[in-house]
Amino acid sequence: MIDATDKNPASQEEFFESQPTGVEVEDESPPAVKDPEPWDPEQIRIHTKHYSLRQIVDMIADKDVDLAPDFQRQYVWKDWQRWGLIESLLLGIPLPSFYFNEDPDGRLQVVDGVQRLTTIYNFVKGDTDEGTHPDEDRSRAVNRSFRLGSLTYLHDLEGRAFGELDGAFRRRLLGSQFVAHVIDPQTPYRVKFDIFRRINTGGSPLSAQEIRHCMSGARSRMFLKQLGEDADFVAATGASLKHHPRMADREVALRSVAFRLFSVEDYAKSGTLDDFLGKATEHIDSVLTDDQLRDVHVVFSRGMRHAKIAFGDNAFRKWPRDAERRYPINRALVETWGTVLADFDESRVVERQEQLVQRARDLMTDDRTFIGSIAGSTGDTANVRERFAKVRIVATEVLT
Repeated sequence: MIDATDKNPASQEEFFESQPTGVEVEDESPPAVKDPEPWDPEQIRIHTKHYSLRQIVDMIADKDVDLAPDFQRQYVWKDWQRWGLIESLLLGIPLPSFYFNEDPDGRLQVVDGVQRLTTIYNFVKGDTDEGTHPDEDRSRAVNRSFRLGSLTYLHDLEGRAFGELDGAFRRRLLGSQFVAHVIDPQTPYRVKFDIFRRINTGGSPLSAQEIRHCMSGARSRMFLKQLGEDADFVAATGASLKHHPRMADREVALRSVAFRLFSVEDYAKSGTLDDFLGKATEHIDSVLTDDQLRDVHVVFSRGMRHAKIAFGDNAFRKWPRDAERRYPINRALVETWGTVLADFDESRVVERQEQLVQRARDLMTDDRTFIGSIAGSTGDTANVRERFAKVRIVATEVLT
């Protein structure tokens, strides 16, 4: 029997900015890929462009620049960071470069620099200091102006909003120049993703799902937001993922949907989990009809509801027979049980609930191979095959 204790790092809860996230730590290092597909230099086009802040503010207002609405970490800066950025611009200090992804319609999606541009836009437009975006419902924001607070040098400007600055300061701010590296739309999705992952080395690096969110279209962003707020999903996860600071709610929802849209063998051909989820995101954005998307949502909700019926407060959590605590959400269990249980009648799940729980806990107590498949290197193809096969066998034997 495996000793599942708090000392096992694979069972530890993730923390972000010293706060628990409700999700188990998962090894995000990509598995080795045999004969990886080389990059074709002819497909990789990165253009360097220069903009004034006046231009970029106008482009944001016109929605030609997309700050990724509903990006939950887009505005996590402290007050002193926001004030410091504006003061730096007023002092004439150049900004670091930005990275944009250009979509097929010519719109620019900000992947690196969201917080800086959000700060600037909110200050210039007089928006609240809560990080509102042109696409958001302003009635939900706190109605107070973004005013400068404690500054290091320009003390006379403390307490002022943009419209209260002298004309010279406003012109200096709006005339500030910055450099943006723009990735051409013809660059393959997986290459774009890898580029952004490579340059994503800031103080609080984006998670893989946050990068996908910045690169994806409005359709998939809205769909994953709906799944993350789905009542059955919230109930099955005990609301521990609701409005997750690292978008783990949308990641696990996308993982479950991806395995509904594509098979485990399709996953094996993808090479990595990131490639697989990127493929699913593109499929949602450009292939599925509205009716098909609604059907996917219905099936997703059914899988979540059945998991809650079967496992109660321990749904999608490790639950060995000797467990003395409630474990955090395990991503691998969400994608397997959430996908598989959607294929069975709810009446059978209710009727055979105790047997299903017993068999599932046996897997998580005695089956070393299965335990390994949900504990480490969860993106490895062999582990994906293992956990889906075992869960499918248990569900079929108990529920049919």
